[in-house]
Amino acid sequence: MHMRIGVYPGTFDPLTLGHMDIIRRGAHLVDRLVIGVATNPSKSPMFTLAERKAQVEREVEGIGNVDVVDFDALLMKFAEAQGASMIVRGLRAVADFEYEYQMAGMNQQLNSRIETVFLMADVALQPIASRLVKEIAIYGGDIRKFVTPRVAADVVARVAETGLRGQQ
Repeated sequence: MHMRIGVYPGTFDPLTLGHMDIIRRGAHLVDRLVIGVATNPSKSPMFTLAERKAQVEREVEGIGNVDVVDFDALLMKFAEAQGASMIVRGLRAVADFEYEYQMAGMNQQLNSRIETVFLMADVALQPIASRLVKEIAIYGGDIRKFVTPRVAADVVARVAETGLRGQQ
């Protein structure tokens, strides 16, 4: 029997409840879900790649068919290396759809055997974005509605240790 493998890529800086929702739901669609923690040259992450990978591994510990792998490559090359037949992407709003639709089209041109599957974010989680979580934390706001308690502690500690509070 052929194993269905999906890849859910992202920077996860930090991992949000929205990401966790997509991970849990995506894991039900495949035999193995690889969470690809990516480097992204266009972003300035709060956490290093190793820290983000460790954070994701810690938070998905109870989900049996999930692996966490970091990568610094073209997504389709990474997906091929994992033996994936699908890319799992979460959508929050129309703006996400436009970007993701374009990306899915480009990825299809690179490898038409790997499908992109879009999962709509849970309505209660739609407004959550890592960028906004970081901004709220930097300005001293409460981020516990948007991330797990351990991720909230990670973010608050990082803001305190880097002196970022109120600096944006």
